[in-house]
Amino acid sequence: MANQFLNLQEIQLTSEQKYNGNFLKVFSDSVKLPNGATSTREYIKHPGAVVIFAELDDGKIIFEEQFRYPLQRTFLELPAGKLDSNEDPLIAAKRELLEETGFIAEKWTAYGEIHPCIGYSDEKIYVYKAQNLTDTNQQNLDNNEFLNIKFFNIYKT
Repeated sequence: MANQFLNLQEIQLTSEQKYNGNFLKVFSDSVKLPNGATSTREYIKHPGAVVIFAELDDGKIIFEEQFRYPLQRTFLELPAGKLDSNEDPLIAAKRELLEETGFIAEKWTAYGEIHPCIGYSDEKIYVYKAQNLTDTNQQNLDNNEFLNIKFFNIYKT
């Protein structure tokens, strides 16, 4: 069956900001659909973020154990963080790696970007690999940020 809607774009008719938080903003828009009907789209505007695969010389990857309130449990995560206003993603990645883990890296490789929540957010996460790491012992967590650093060899079977 042929696709009857060759142009799938939805056209914004109106936009209303419903919430303005510390770093998230929630909107409700009225849109014109490809078939001419109208509908509502609710979504979150996000400043963007970075995530870092930090690989030690022995092949271990740095993870962080953090409690995440929305799901009421701890998770193992890669070092990551949000972009500050107009911040270069590589600068943010270097900042977040040092702040959260105390490590710096000599070699950085950009792997592109991911959009993890396309159904309800414009969040874009820039993905980096950090190698040739040095522990500065200068972890500097944000105020009221708590995490445990873990090291795992993810290449072992």
